[in-house]
Amino acid sequence: MPTEILGILCTYLLVLAAAIPLGRYIGKVFSYEPTRLDVLFNPLDRLFFKLSGIDPRLPMSWKEHLQALLTINLVWFTVSLFVLTNMEWLPLNPDGNPSMSADLAFNTAVSFVTNTNLQHYSGESGLSYFGQLTLMVWQFVSAATGMAICSVVFLAFSPNTTTRLGNFYSLLVRSATRILFPLAFLGAVVLLLNGVPMTFEGKAAATTLEGAVQEISRGPAAAFVPIKQLGTNGGGYYGTNSAHPLENPNYLTNMLETAFIFLIPIAMVFAFGYVIRRKKLAWMIYGVMTLGFLLLVIPSVLNELKGNPVISTLGIDQRLGSFEGKEIRVGAASSAYWAINTTVTSNGSVNAMHDSMTPLTGMFAMVGMMVNCFYGGVGVGFLNFFVFIILGVFMGGLMVGRTPEFLGRKVEAREVKIAMCIALVHPLLILGGTALASHLYVTDPVEYAGWLNNPGFHGFSEMLYEFTSASANNGSGFEGLGDNTPFWNIACGLVMLLARFLPIIGPVAIAGLLISKKYIPESAGTLKTDTATFGLLVFAVIVLVAALSFFPALTLGPLAEYFSLYY
Repeated sequence: MPTEILGILCTYLLVLAAAIPLGRYIGKVFSYEPTRLDVLFNPLDRLFFKLSGIDPRLPMSWKEHLQALLTINLVWFTVSLFVLTNMEWLPLNPDGNPSMSADLAFNTAVSFVTNTNLQHYSGESGLSYFGQLTLMVWQFVSAATGMAICSVVFLAFSPNTTTRLGNFYSLLVRSATRILFPLAFLGAVVLLLNGVPMTFEGKAAATTLEGAVQEISRGPAAAFVPIKQLGTNGGGYYGTNSAHPLENPNYLTNMLETAFIFLIPIAMVFAFGYVIRRKKLAWMIYGVMTLGFLLLVIPSVLNELKGNPVISTLGIDQRLGSFEGKEIRVGAASSAYWAINTTVTSNGSVNAMHDSMTPLTGMFAMVGMMVNCFYGGVGVGFLNFFVFIILGVFMGGLMVGRTPEFLGRKVEAREVKIAMCIALVHPLLILGGTALASHLYVTDPVEYAGWLNNPGFHGFSEMLYEFTSASANNGSGFEGLGDNTPFWNIACGLVMLLARFLPIIGPVAIAGLLISKKYIPESAGTLKTDTATFGLLVFAVIVLVAALSFFPALTLGPLAEYFSLYY
């Protein structure tokens, strides 16, 4: 156990040590300051824009940024839908995998375009290599989209800001070429050296110890895995995701893949401080996010190390912790650590079966997605936190009797209304979807019998987790749920669309409205937003919104299951 805890501490400290300089580098990329990689990527950028006919020097307003984002996402969705429904006759399909049904293709196309990667299929049998590579492109693009639109908010509060906030297409390309690609390439090399396959050949035949012949799926997995982690995409090349030994062979690759989950989300916080020249504010934001993360990860690791009390009553040794649904090469502690990392971000990859976690660990994983701003996804996680900053500024202003201000701009009724609406969209989608699914299951259990293998408290948790994951653009699941049905494919697809784009539109609109106002220099009466006091206020706002919205549902699911183990 001490060794496992040491591994977790080393992983986190290495990420923090890398995130600080990476954040400075990302800030330079967004600010168009010279970097060492410009020599390599400037010609590539010019080629992209020459072929597309786009002028990257043309500045855009915040509305034009949103228009560009929504337009290109529609194009990507259409291309994805075409590929997924026609894989059987398209190239690079050596195993002869079939095309997807319309409802599953809709869910999958939406899932990857929205950076969710919710998978209602098994990768090695549900996709051709061409389908896998198509989705890998969207893993780069969807992550770069989140980073580009987040940088618009950064630039809105930079010292030399105007109402023209750079060019979305330029920021998109720079995010992909200068940030995501180099890191993904380095990660792919490490995985390749540790045995992760990188081939376009079909299945390999292997003879087992019993003498049976087994076919093993291969493919370009080494290129696919790093970007799924770095871009907080999370979609697994194989059905069991990073629990598969060909996707995550050993403890070294497990540390690398875990670190990649939240490297860029943390770095984006420091990039914000660099762009607006307020490092103290960045550290305040990082502190609040980390406080929330620790409150979730510490009890989760301890719960999984403690084991399941019901199994203990059967006389089964659990000195290594609760190992149902976990890999021995990874360990119980690292599995719990991954589970919280992947759910406080919008990553969603797994190295263990979340459905088999002890009830409280499953609850903490859900809470991470319900809060959806402790680190969060690349770019969009910061935008979610930005909404709570605006609400905190408003509440703090009321408490001290001052007009709320953030970075020299007055926060008025319009901005607060937008922030509050965005904060409430998330619980509305989660609780509304879960209520509908529960109603359908209860009113016609015969028709929907295939949904739940575990009716009761845990079955409710499975449905609650699915909609929470879809709304958080996370993509993980309590996979005891039979989710590859028209209802779950369409319902989750609609939730993913709304939950991806509304939380982007709201913060960008707030930033656009604020920069159109007159700058007001800070005075003695200005509410300081880079202090620990304000950080605790923002944390309290986050806890209140999450607790008031989700506590009743959590009581019906994981909390009720937890108490049923003892009474």
